[in-house]
Amino acid sequence: MATTEAAPAGFDARKGGTPLERVQFVLHANPILGPLAVLVIAIVAFSIVSGRFLSAANLGLVLAQVTIIAVLALGQTLVILTAGIDLSVGAIAVFSSIIMANLATDLGLPGALALLVGLVLGTAMGALNGVLVTRLKLPPFIVTLGTLSIFFSLNSVVSRSETVRGADMPAIMTWTGNTFGLGGFRVTYGSLIMIVMFAVLYYALSSTAWGKHVYATGDDLEAARLAGIRTDRVLLSVYTVAGVIYAIGAWIIMGRLASASPNIGVEYNLESITAVVLGGTSLFGGRGIVLGTLVGALIVGVFRNGLALAGVDVVWQGFAIGLLVLVAVAIDQWIRKVRA
Repeated sequence: MATTEAAPAGFDARKGGTPLERVQFVLHANPILGPLAVLVIAIVAFSIVSGRFLSAANLGLVLAQVTIIAVLALGQTLVILTAGIDLSVGAIAVFSSIIMANLATDLGLPGALALLVGLVLGTAMGALNGVLVTRLKLPPFIVTLGTLSIFFSLNSVVSRSETVRGADMPAIMTWTGNTFGLGGFRVTYGSLIMIVMFAVLYYALSSTAWGKHVYATGDDLEAARLAGIRTDRVLLSVYTVAGVIYAIGAWIIMGRLASASPNIGVEYNLESITAVVLGGTSLFGGRGIVLGTLVGALIVGVFRNGLALAGVDVVWQGFAIGLLVLVAVAIDQWIRKVRA
């Protein structure tokens, strides 16, 4: 796993360097520590500001609110680890949800079959991104910018710009929005699916050859190729797996909203990237872990919820999140100087 690298010449994390350099080295070796510290500080601060923040009902609400972005950010993490970026996240998720809903309502397919077809097509959309990146050698930014427009346009055509109500769909289509009791909390099944997905991807990236190839490809594409890694195959698999994740996210979206709407998803792209960046994954590829992305999504959810409870205007909530992103990117650039 290429999450750690050699320290600068003459640097000794235990003996040498200033305290700031030792902090820099520790953060480079453990990219999740920074986001965890921010999350803990935010929780403590907002619990002081509002007595309602730590209530079971509010914490359950925060978890439900971050579930969609966390799942979509999981796929985004895979792409960013390979030094790419995916702007079609929201388009694939929303289009997949529309396909699922319309197959069940217009064509009368059983709910489980409609979900399966939607998952397959969502996977195909992700694979299309991968083919364009690996076969035509187009930059990921340009590819996904193009497919963003294509999928959103097809979304409007298929849906006829109409929202499908949850009441008109089979129960399984909105099942992810149902809740169950966990102590004093109410947790959605979508949140449970999210946790399982993070656990699976964490294992895949940290304990399999595929995961090591993903990190190596993102860290240095040419070096990975010379080492015998089939980088094109790795990139294609990353975009394909991301498509699967976005399609599962579509199912969770329908459960959360109790509907399938073609008029959502524009903000999902930036919010997924925000979660990834705040979670400590480098935009330059090769460094980061998926658990950091979960922490990053929680940071966004905690800040929005805490600021809302504190009575802060929604405009300033966006300002605070944007400032966090800039700080996170600046810190990432500083941490990467450990390579020098």
